[in-house]
Amino acid sequence: MKSSHKKRNSINEIPYKKRTQLKEYKVKDNTTLLDFLLANLKGQSRNNIKSLLTHRQVLIDGAPVTQYDFVLSSGDIVMISPAPVRKITNPKEKLDIIYEDDELIAINKPSGLLSIASDREKELTAYRLLMDHVRLTNPRNRIYVVHRIDKDTSGVLIVAKNEKLRDLLQDRWNDIVKFRGYYAIIEGQLKEKEGRIRSWLREASTNLMYSSRKPGDGKESITNYRVIKEISEYSLLDVNIETGRKNQIRVHMKDLGHNIIGDDRYGATKNPLNRLGLHAYSLEFVHPVKKKMMKFEAKMPTEFVSMFGIKEKQLKRK
Repeated sequence: MKSSHKKRNSINEIPYKKRTQLKEYKVKDNTTLLDFLLANLKGQSRNNIKSLLTHRQVLIDGAPVTQYDFVLSSGDIVMISPAPVRKITNPKEKLDIIYEDDELIAINKPSGLLSIASDREKELTAYRLLMDHVRLTNPRNRIYVVHRIDKDTSGVLIVAKNEKLRDLLQDRWNDIVKFRGYYAIIEGQLKEKEGRIRSWLREASTNLMYSSRKPGDGKESITNYRVIKEISEYSLLDVNIETGRKNQIRVHMKDLGHNIIGDDRYGATKNPLNRLGLHAYSLEFVHPVKKKMMKFEAKMPTEFVSMFGIKEKQLKRK
């Protein structure tokens, strides 16, 4: 008599509690994957570890890797899945690639897709899709995380194709980034149609950020905004940030008493688009080696356009 139990073949089929308990190991020094696993998976033989690799149960920052000599970089997170992780076919079809060269890739990340793996989602992330994309041409290729944007925020996200560029970008990010532009839809209408918000942000034990007007009470955070268009219950803003703190725009809009739509974590009560009303439309930075300005833009989401009936000329920066 055949068993009624089906063999699990995808991380999505692993019960949630088990998915959140995937074993994770942080890489401290550059090394090969097999050497790292042998040093960290106590009690596992070389053959057992090679079997984990063959069956796609070893993940780097959420992307499955099968090469035993894959080179790890300091800061990588190695994860061990209790079941094989399925392949993603045609990853490029799931990515809106804005730009790609030998050193970096820029995409228009959709709302709802994580930048990198988290406790709740280990598989379908922008990092995973991009890793699968670059490895189509060479299984030894890889990408490196430069920055992140929130899961529910759409827009420009870049990754590096080599460790050196990643380090140069991350080490000097606040110096080389010249412009970070966002479209934000907020509840209600602002009295001041243009302004600058400055506060100090700190993270609470709940993982939420909160704002203080006391200098030094957290990290300095500066947000500039301009109203593009208003309708009866909502306003569309052009926002640019001088600092890049976690949830910065979301907290500053809350400070003004006009939450971003769909942002129930910070108290929003309306969600007409069934998504967070935040889109990273522009990122400009000076390439740390070539010394030239790199500018990437992601068009306003169609649902934003439809909601406000926006025309292109209304979106031009002042």
